[in-house]
Amino acid sequence: MMEKQLANMQSIRILKKSGINRKTRNIWSIMIIVITCGLAFLFLGPYFYLLLTSFKPSSEAVSVPPTIWPSKLSLENYIEMFKYLPIGKYFMNSFIISIFSMVISVFLGSLSAYGFSRYSSKIGNLFLIFTLCIRMVPMISIAIPIYMFIQNLGLIDTKVALVLVYTSINIPFAIWMMIGFFDGIPKEFDEAARVDGCSRIGAFLRIILPVSLPGLATTAIFTLMLSWNDFLFALLLTSTNSKTATVGISEFLTAYNLDLGPMTAAAITFSLPVMLFSFLVQRYIVSGMTLGAVKE
Repeated sequence: MMEKQLANMQSIRILKKSGINRKTRNIWSIMIIVITCGLAFLFLGPYFYLLLTSFKPSSEAVSVPPTIWPSKLSLENYIEMFKYLPIGKYFMNSFIISIFSMVISVFLGSLSAYGFSRYSSKIGNLFLIFTLCIRMVPMISIAIPIYMFIQNLGLIDTKVALVLVYTSINIPFAIWMMIGFFDGIPKEFDEAARVDGCSRIGAFLRIILPVSLPGLATTAIFTLMLSWNDFLFALLLTSTNSKTATVGISEFLTAYNLDLGPMTAAAITFSLPVMLFSFLVQRYIVSGMTLGAVKE
């Protein structure tokens, strides 16, 4: 009887303790959810206001005091943004430059990272550190030398100039992103491909790249965002023919006027391609953010 009573009392204590732990975990979960929602609201609130402003009539977009909700939904700003500036041309320039720089930087960065991963050496490690140091240099500090270099090449106000600049900036990032993924791929894959008759390049293109698709997607979205969102070099290296959307949107603000309605419409339109691309490759990004960090 005494043993049964002791066992019952012990089980009751365990249940009470587990109940307290469960309650504590629930409280922490609720706190984390509240903090996450608050941070999400701080981040998405301005964008939501921008979205609502883009659907307001032009007179209401600059009203004082400002209003949050539009009195009526209007597409006037989306129509007017094409009348003020050749915004379609600017968007096309941004699209072409970003895609080309992304493809080139991801391919060259992956090729370099594959070489560093498979043929590690002291010189290669020093070069990796050198590329990391280059990536840490503030872009504003090298803006003038880059401008002089591009001017000497005669490439001012050309798409080629921006592709070269964005590719050179993105390659160090692509190398450091992809080398973690390649280190996690067994070298037996390369050996099996070589046995089947593939060359080194063939094994890289046919076997390694498809396996590292999550890493490629993650690297691609970040390199695309850097090229798509850049304002400094686009302003410095272009004037008319190759002007990008970031510079074009800023032209709605002049010394005498602020076309806030069309400006918000252009900003919303400008944000859609990257959001759409991120949505399409999100499952690769989620897996890619952790895959490269796990090594056996």
